[in-house]
Amino acid sequence: MPSRRHDALNELFRENPRLVVDILGHLKDLDLPPDLPVQEAKNTYNDRPSIDFTADNVFTVGPPQDPVHGIIVEIQQTKSQSKRRQLPRYAAAQWLSQRHGGVDVIVVCPNADTAAFYAEPIRTELPGYTLQPVVVGPEQIPMITDPTEAAARLGMAVLSVSAHGEKHRKVVEALMAALDGDTPQYYEHAYNIAGPAARKIMEEIMQSTKWPVYTPLAREHYGKGREEGRAEGLEEGRAEGRKEGRTEEAANATLMILSSRGVNIPDDARERITNCTDLDQLHAWLTRAANADTIDDVFA
Repeated sequence: MPSRRHDALNELFRENPRLVVDILGHLKDLDLPPDLPVQEAKNTYNDRPSIDFTADNVFTVGPPQDPVHGIIVEIQQTKSQSKRRQLPRYAAAQWLSQRHGGVDVIVVCPNADTAAFYAEPIRTELPGYTLQPVVVGPEQIPMITDPTEAAARLGMAVLSVSAHGEKHRKVVEALMAALDGDTPQYYEHAYNIAGPAARKIMEEIMQSTKWPVYTPLAREHYGKGREEGRAEGLEEGRAEGRKEGRTEEAANATLMILSSRGVNIPDDARERITNCTDLDQLHAWLTRAANADTIDDVFA
């Protein structure tokens, strides 16, 4: 049966899909375009005539209908030869489901011994097919002690607390300093993943300061009034959020189409598109991007 840590790690990746790209860039030097979307994908494969088999998490980078890369994430807390044999099947099934692009398998392990077990290349009976998983154990996770870096890489900061928080208080303090009222889920993830000593530090910080994050424990002490106040502006916030989501989606789609067409996008043009809040203007740029040969064609 999956443990609390297993479930918390899965939820962390699902709520923060770009974390998988961050991991690959950190451990494998894989350079995927930063403006491409990353989304959770179907995680059930079928090896006919056998039964379905399901990975913990699957993400794709690029347009959902035509991804440029697939990333499978497995949470493994114990050594299992049968699971090792399953990983190449996941990768092959994901590769077959894509028209092009590569596939990586990330295995997240809570201890170094289990990480070393899954780090070994996995040879299959298929000639020439050997899978090399990307293993994320305590030694592969960076120690993040700077709150600014933690705020920029919240998902990685949570993993850092899990890997190093037991012995290094500053790692826990960096995450806590980086959190605010809009990111309470990252406290929950860190608390469920971390060891006893790190959890104790988190509780001390929360109880000794006017800390703005509202987890179930924090709500008991601080959150009741805040939640009542927030309800009044909830509908207005939802409407604004929907508008912001549409403009961000249109801007990302414009940049993605231009990149796929090989159009050079100077920094000032990228900033102009990204910062635009006029949805009609973005739709016009998006339409022009489909046939643009230069960035001037978009802004014409």
